[in-house]
Amino acid sequence: MRRWVKVSVAAAVILGVGGYVAQPYVKEWVLIRDACGGGLPRDAVEQLTPDGSVLDSEESTRTKELGSYTCEVTLAGGEADGERFVSVAAYTRRDDQDRVLTSVFTQNGFDQQAPLPEGMPGFVDQFGSIRLLVPCPDLPADDDGRKHKLLVSVHAGRDVLTGVPGAAHRMAVALTGAASDELGCGAEPLKAPERAAPLAVPPDDPKRVPVARAEGTACGWVTGAGLPADGRWQIAVGANDASPSGRCDVFSAEDGEDTEDPSRLALASWYGDWSNRLTALRDNGTPRSMTATAQCEGEAANYALVGSQDIPGVGVTVRQRMLKLFAEGEVRRRGCSGLRFHF
Repeated sequence: MRRWVKVSVAAAVILGVGGYVAQPYVKEWVLIRDACGGGLPRDAVEQLTPDGSVLDSEESTRTKELGSYTCEVTLAGGEADGERFVSVAAYTRRDDQDRVLTSVFTQNGFDQQAPLPEGMPGFVDQFGSIRLLVPCPDLPADDDGRKHKLLVSVHAGRDVLTGVPGAAHRMAVALTGAASDELGCGAEPLKAPERAAPLAVPPDDPKRVPVARAEGTACGWVTGAGLPADGRWQIAVGANDASPSGRCDVFSAEDGEDTEDPSRLALASWYGDWSNRLTALRDNGTPRSMTATAQCEGEAANYALVGSQDIPGVGVTVRQRMLKLFAEGEVRRRGCSGLRFHF
């Protein structure tokens, strides 16, 4: 019998004798129903809650005029007593979104990230937080004529069982829908992935696969990049076609899987006017020279390449070709225009 069936039966019994408010599992049952605008899916909560703990309290704030909404749920019992279960922060104002994204991308934009599955419009950042950006059709354009969007950040507590495949993603999708309702965004409901890898902080050395296996992914361009034909090049796919940022990392054939500091070329994309500052930054004290720009849905899109300087057979011409293929593929899939290269 599932936990929630047991809880429902317990609730009925306790209600019959009065004093059910003091019972932690019944309190949790009510909390899940009401917390964060009703955005906590019960099945995901059951899978994510640490052993011996229950959801204990919720605190939320909404300032619709300023386009901001926050909610935090805490735990009671077990080793996680008093710790956070999940927090969500959502913003519709451009300044708030720029502030959040600027705090995420601090290393010239090339901070570690992992794509969300099945085209979800976001990524997992280097802190293990899920960031989702969705359109707000029910909100009017801003003073500059740009359509409003909703940026949602979902942070699980350190003791939350995020190793359960797909559970954290389902919770993030549900909380995004609740935040949209709270702020009058009108976002189309996101579809939670049926299958997803456990949520984890993106590693500094992401999983690599042979270049041939990149076909059909957002990094599939690498198969035509003209890399030296030794057959041992590897790539880490860190992008999808819906995220406001993505990466493709290409590793030198001379480096094995266990090399501590492998030669690497990283190509990144960033979508939104907030990203203009990233291509203006410098690499190792010299102006960044491998960049491209475009326009996507009325806002800036920026692309750049950085990496190890001495990779045999991969000089300036090959790098320029790689950035060109990368940016052209991004622009084509997303319906962007005005692509320009800055070599």
